[in-house]
Amino acid sequence: MTSLKKLLLGEQGLVVIFAVAFAIVALTVPNFLTERNMLGLLQSVVTIGIVACTMMFCLASRDFDLSVGSTVAFSGMAAVMASNASGSILVGLIAALICGGIVGLVNGVVIAHFRINALITTLATMQIVRGFALIASDGRAVGINDPGFYQLALSKFLGIPTPIWVMGVFFVVFGFVLNRTVFGKNTLAIGGNPEASRLAGVNVSNMRIWIFALQGLVCAVAGVLLASRITSGQPNAATGLELSVISACVLGGVSLAGGRAAMTGVIVGVLIMGIAENVMNLLNIQAFYQYVVRGLILLLAVLLDNLRSAAAGRRG
Repeated sequence: MTSLKKLLLGEQGLVVIFAVAFAIVALTVPNFLTERNMLGLLQSVVTIGIVACTMMFCLASRDFDLSVGSTVAFSGMAAVMASNASGSILVGLIAALICGGIVGLVNGVVIAHFRINALITTLATMQIVRGFALIASDGRAVGINDPGFYQLALSKFLGIPTPIWVMGVFFVVFGFVLNRTVFGKNTLAIGGNPEASRLAGVNVSNMRIWIFALQGLVCAVAGVLLASRITSGQPNAATGLELSVISACVLGGVSLAGGRAAMTGVIVGVLIMGIAENVMNLLNIQAFYQYVVRGLILLLAVLLDNLRSAAAGRRG
């Protein structure tokens, strides 16, 4: 019983459970294992997967970012509008990165230097940034003028859509940053004990600003790819994204109390979120039920986090 509990709560255990669940779904749900459905599933989790890469750092450092959905929508809007106005896709991409980076930087500065709780700060910026997106577009979707913009999402490499490759690169890069760099180690140290990290010479305030700035830039990339996929800048896009991303991270073993994170776990968490939605679509279950399932997954994620923290406390 004890070994089973360790398996359930450990990082390797999560992978085993995912593999078993994947096999069951593949055997019982028609058309699940087709190439078309697998690529569609991966396409559907691109936004969650990309944003989860940096949300992992936020959570690992004992912070939250509830503004990611609004930042994704706002950055996508900025990319489309700047591209339309200038006739250049590159200008649109730069505009998106600037907008996302500014939102992340503002979040980081307010949290680190004004010492306002991350939950409250990002809840406020979530509303403000969504408001900016609605004001800029007058509450309407903005169409894309340059057909080349669509190719950001439609293009393929080796038969796999480009956004999936982008997500894979982000997984590799941020996994490396977490495990092999001083930045990653300092992030986990801050989450484990901010005061001890400060005494050890880590500039906690600057680290927090960098983490949130990175979060904003990554949201901008996700926003551009999403705008390309849905063929317009949508001010109401990515609503509720923050909860899906946090659920995926916590399911994957990132601790809400900070100090613990693993990219392999985050990847599994992202895939679990995608598979749950994909299976409901294949079984023609009404979209309304997906809200219930997402809520249950979030509750399960928090429960697992509590159990992992309790187990870690006993081991300590």
